[in-house]
Amino acid sequence: MHKQEIMPKAYEPTAVEDKWYQTWVDRGYFHGNQNSEKQPYSIVIPPPNITGILTMGHVLNNTLQDILIRWRRMQGYEACWFPGTDHAGIATESRVEKHLRETEQVGREELGREEFIRRVHEWREQYGGTIIRQLRRIGSACDWERTRFTMDEGLSNAVRKVFVDLYHKGYIYRGQRMINWCPAARTALSDEEVVYREIDGKFYHYKYPLSDGSGSLVIATTRPETMLGDTAVAVHPDDERYRHMVGKTVDLPLTDRKIPIIADVHADPEKGTGCVKITPAHDPNDFEVGQRHNLELIDIMNPDASLNAKAGREFAGLDRVAAREKVVEKLEELGLIVKIEKIKHAVGFSERGNVPIETMVSSQWFCNMKELAKPAIEAVRNSSVKFYPDRWAKTYFYWMENIQDWCISRQIWWGHRIPAWYNDITGEVYVGIAEPNSPGPWRRDEDVLDTWFSSWLWPFSVMGWPEQTPEFKYFYPTSDLVTGPDIIFFWVARMIMAGCEFTGEIPFRNVYFTSIIRDEQGRKLSKSLGNSPDPIDVIDTYGADALRFSIIYIAPVGMDIRYSNDKCELGRNFANKLWNACRYRKLQGGVSEGFRDLAGIDIARLTSDEKWIISWINEAIVMTNSALEEFRFHYAVHEIYELVWSNFCDWFLEASKVRMRQGGEAKVQALLVIDFVLFKILRLLHPFMPFVTEELAHVMGFLGEDQSIMNESYPKPIKDIAIPSIMEIEPDLLDQVEAKFQLVRAGRALKANYNIPDNKKVYFYIKAVNADMATFFNNENESLRVLLNASEVTISLDDFDVSTMGVAPSQIANAGTIYLPLRGLVDLKEERRKLNRQKKELLGWIKGSQAKLNNEKFLSKAPQDVINAAREHLRELQHRFARTEESLTMLNSADDSN
Repeated sequence: MHKQEIMPKAYEPTAVEDKWYQTWVDRGYFHGNQNSEKQPYSIVIPPPNITGILTMGHVLNNTLQDILIRWRRMQGYEACWFPGTDHAGIATESRVEKHLRETEQVGREELGREEFIRRVHEWREQYGGTIIRQLRRIGSACDWERTRFTMDEGLSNAVRKVFVDLYHKGYIYRGQRMINWCPAARTALSDEEVVYREIDGKFYHYKYPLSDGSGSLVIATTRPETMLGDTAVAVHPDDERYRHMVGKTVDLPLTDRKIPIIADVHADPEKGTGCVKITPAHDPNDFEVGQRHNLELIDIMNPDASLNAKAGREFAGLDRVAAREKVVEKLEELGLIVKIEKIKHAVGFSERGNVPIETMVSSQWFCNMKELAKPAIEAVRNSSVKFYPDRWAKTYFYWMENIQDWCISRQIWWGHRIPAWYNDITGEVYVGIAEPNSPGPWRRDEDVLDTWFSSWLWPFSVMGWPEQTPEFKYFYPTSDLVTGPDIIFFWVARMIMAGCEFTGEIPFRNVYFTSIIRDEQGRKLSKSLGNSPDPIDVIDTYGADALRFSIIYIAPVGMDIRYSNDKCELGRNFANKLWNACRYRKLQGGVSEGFRDLAGIDIARLTSDEKWIISWINEAIVMTNSALEEFRFHYAVHEIYELVWSNFCDWFLEASKVRMRQGGEAKVQALLVIDFVLFKILRLLHPFMPFVTEELAHVMGFLGEDQSIMNESYPKPIKDIAIPSIMEIEPDLLDQVEAKFQLVRAGRALKANYNIPDNKKVYFYIKAVNADMATFFNNENESLRVLLNASEVTISLDDFDVSTMGVAPSQIANAGTIYLPLRGLVDLKEERRKLNRQKKELLGWIKGSQAKLNNEKFLSKAPQDVINAAREHLRELQHRFARTEESLTMLNSADDSN
């Protein structure tokens, strides 16, 4: 007995998690064997940035991946989850430079390229593994022996090979084009790295005087400082108002230049005055106009978005905002301002730099994506790659069918340096994996590649490609990808293109897009709002299993998650419910022989409750496996929750106490069925809650010290025992057991309505709906007495006789009506007084609530959720009032009958 008491009364996760995770790692359970004869199953982690720390988004994403990898391993696959981190070019360079300025008062320019990169590597060694260590805390079953980094030598070799191959195919080229520029990071950005935000701004209307003195043209812009780079004013060729002016010039204010009036379809006669200023060096549409009309490109911006000498001596060196204010001031002095409107407009921001971007013409490296996109479009269209939820396919097709050339060069130092060299004497350009061996001098390109240029190769480069490694041959293509929908363009689409182009195969078969996590108010989690909890703090408080289970439980497929830390109470309570069920079972004795398959039991002697719970575990096994096959994680955890909390703990375990009291063979059989179901529950639940299930499997004696639940088989539908045939012989059995539990719920509700303590034994009368149910209930009489905590339960087909038994409230259920005689339990006069008092109070509250909802002022000013809450409150009051009246009617009728 002393040994049985060792099990704590509540689950204590911290020590359990530390113990089992280290055990799993030490025993190599996460390692995938590339020489296995099993069917492979592989996934690659979306590599977190080395600057990153664990967020709730990471928790959701990696929990889902961990569920899949553990589930497939238990199904018998050779499963491998490839982990790693991304070098995150712009983010890391910015972080390290900030760190150096704070600690050593130096930046990258003072250190020089080689020394700065060495310092970044040092920083990565010290801080870059934080998120990997944190991923272990949530139980991630990654093959850590295969951890990769996007700037490992092997991955760098893959990047160089791809660049060189695409260059020689003519897809990669260097050209002067309009690009997005981040003034903070001082580098080019791809279109996908620009996010648009609606901000307050102004629309400035001002005049450009005609050079011949015959009048002026009015234009409008949100960026008046860019006028200093204007080289034309455009009007539509069919606009009768200005057709006679085409070919004339205007005097560009604040400069000594005259610029032409040109006819171009870019000008919209319906917008404003129909006149558009053309700044070819600083607007993508204007750049196209400039190309059509051979206009001069005047770049007035420095890399930090201050104005340069081409803007004029008066404005050179000013920040763009300061320059804007000064330009407007000068135009006002000249009397050229017509009006200034306050507006809200969408402005492109650098996703990494968090500042408004500049569009400017620059020499950059680009990759033509149109041919690469074709097989990737077909792969999704023919369902070789499936999206879950499938609505994301529409988004994917729209982007892929309108794909633009990818600007792949970045003006930073941290990243894969572009393998291109220039001979400044001959003008020759050399692109190759290794540096040129012909006579120079050769100068290497200073730029590095976009971080995503290494990430798009991730599914096969992590396995050693371009080498034909055993891992690559066995585990590629990968099976599933779990990622956020926000990187469908950055990463998912490009990986499919890269897989098709470089390996001839799709990189994965299924893509599951996770939900977006928001707070209770519907806001995205962010540090600036103070609504982004630290997952490590949550794990310390509730446990990793509780966090994992809770976040999946509240995450319906394709819908945003409303998260708050207190929702982890659900997972913690669930873990404790299971823990206490196991603790109760352990107090009954050691593990049963034959618990894995009910070996040695006479199936025909199973009780109705035992058949019922076995049927339920079978149903849960079928539904959970089906849900996971379809990536319906939320549905799977709800199925398991209902099985464990309600069916197993609340009903079956309680009902089994009858068999425990009988002792002998009845108790042995009951314990065997409990163990059989419990071990299936632990295995069913393991992918979702790995720590508590591993601990309980050992504490209960289901597994030996050198065994792990990770290596057990995942439950399959029960076909190897005769349960299905029993259900065929007794088709009504499950319905009858459900009916019994429904009557018990009704009886417990009656006790609660009259404030009768749970532990007080009372008499119940049940009128069955038919003879079959009466027979069944009589056979289950002892079970009913235990579940209802009744002194006696009478089963009959006759109506309840009030004249002999006194007043008895009742509840109707599918299989009959249950009565609770109140004689000796309740003071009827006092009960009547209490109900009349309650009725009066409720009537007053109902009138007040109705008056509030009839008040137009309240309805017009109150938020909709407040109005909805008031209506729900009124419905609840009316329901309580109806129940009170029913009780009074019943008591009054009892008086009449007496």
